Amino acid sequence: MLFVFNILFVIIAIAMIALVLMQRGAGASAGSGFGGGASATVFGARGSSNFLSKATKWLAISFFSITLFMAWYAMHRANPNALDMDLGVMGAQQQAPAVPAVPQGDAAVPAAPAVSGAVPQAPADAATVPSAPAQEPAPQAPQTE
Repeated sequence: MLFVFNILFVIIAIAMIALVLMQRGAGASAGSGFGGGASATVFGARGSSNFLSKATKWLAISFFSITLFMAWYAMHRANPNALDMDLGVMGAQQQAPAVPAVPQGDAAVPAAPAVSGAVPQAPADAATVPSAPAQEPAPQAPQTE
């Protein structure tokens, strides 16, 4: 059934494109002074605007109705329980986990275990720390009077 609607959908889309391209634009009346007005007699004395605009309107209505029906049909055919799915983390029914209570008796933070050799030790006295190199004062420019 969806295959038939797909074929009908493509045919209506192509017909709608053809009808839109056959219609006159807003500036088409400017060319009628040069002999372009004779082609309007193919669709009758009133011109093509009435027939083409009505046909385009009904093709557009059928195009959108078939589109909505195919979307509805595909959604309900793929998963009939689509509205009852478990959304997991994105579900609105989720509760935040409770924060564990801090024990009242021993609230001290345990010390981290000592790791030997992983962290270098800082020097113990100031004599082993290298000092910054001494900078010479900048030369002064001679003053002129």
